Amino acid sequence: MKKNIIYSTVLAFAVVIASTGCKHHPPPLTPLPNGGYGNVGEVGGGGTLPPGGPITPGQPFAEPTAFNPDDWNMDPNALAADTIHFAFDSAVIRDSDQANLQAVAQALQSDSTANLLIEGNCDERGTEEYNRSLGERRADTAREALGGMSIDPSRIHTISYGKDKPVDPGHDEAAWSKNRNDTFIILHHK
Repeated sequence: MKKNIIYSTVLAFAVVIASTGCKHHPPPLTPLPNGGYGNVGEVGGGGTLPPGGPITPGQPFAEPTAFNPDDWNMDPNALAADTIHFAFDSAVIRDSDQANLQAVAQALQSDSTANLLIEGNCDERGTEEYNRSLGERRADTAREALGGMSIDPSRIHTISYGKDKPVDPGHDEAAWSKNRNDTFIILHHK
């Protein structure tokens, strides 16, 4: 009898937990310049843009369609030398990384069939949730800056790995400074 009461209590608890979970409501779709639709996001991170760029900080921008890695051939080596790095707890693109960002824009301008994946990364300090958010802001800042360089934002996909993909496994500032980055991966449809 005692076993049935415990079993019933655990089952009832599991049903309550399962039924009260968070529900995800995707953001509304917005028309893109190329006639497609994407999710509306908010530009963030406070990155720098070239003067006269079409996107200004704080302005809503259109997200590309959902990113499925199985739909793409990825070339992580093509732009490996153009990785940009960030200061601690910052999503601001440094002036010293503007040339790398310009090289990424030129690669996309020279290949109109290519898309881009920007991976936002952080060092190991901070919580998992905070670093995911910071990595997202870093990737969005680079996306915003590339939009200011006349790259169609619908060609750019972003993902945050937070602290999950360190370049250097060390636990000091030398390692951390390498791990605070955006990496760029060229994509072509399969």
